[in-house]
Amino acid sequence: MTSFFDLKHLFGVMACAAALSACGTTPVVPKGPAPLADLLNQATQAAGSGQKEQAVSMWKQAAAAYPADKTPWASIAQTRYDAGQYGEAIVSAQEVLLRDPNDKAANSIIAIAGLRLSTRALGDLNRQNGMTPALRTESQDLAKLLRENLGESPVASSVRRTEPVKRRDKAEKTSKTDKDDGNKSDPFDLLK
Repeated sequence: MTSFFDLKHLFGVMACAAALSACGTTPVVPKGPAPLADLLNQATQAAGSGQKEQAVSMWKQAAAAYPADKTPWASIAQTRYDAGQYGEAIVSAQEVLLRDPNDKAANSIIAIAGLRLSTRALGDLNRQNGMTPALRTESQDLAKLLRENLGESPVASSVRRTEPVKRRDKAEKTSKTDKDDGNKSDPFDLLK
């Protein structure tokens, strides 16, 4: 039995030695993210050289490393807007507003990109004859609200701009009546 006890004791000593030797090694310090300025500069350089998707990927890495900073999201929003990817631009601009509710650029991107998407969708519905009366009424109400927010008068904007009706001047009427002197039976000739 002593050999079993010695073997058990030996394993215990070896386990303690391994644990103690681990304490004596230099601790591995996890490397933190690169400074935000470096990440943003690298992404901006990529964007400047035409590598937009690589830049967006870098900005997303910066956003993950520095979640409280709005700068990476603002860059993504602007890049997506410039590329005509309005839905993604809106999502990224909303991320900016979560971090800074007063950011004017983000609000502008959301407003204009939203209008562009709405205009496109309404045009598609109209071409497909999918514009229901309820949708048309709601769209008109929203257009009225938009005009009011832009400072336009709802009355002035509701007046349709059409080509003016061509009217004959007095000289044309008299020349026509001079030509039709022989036919005075129709009293409405002057109105034609």
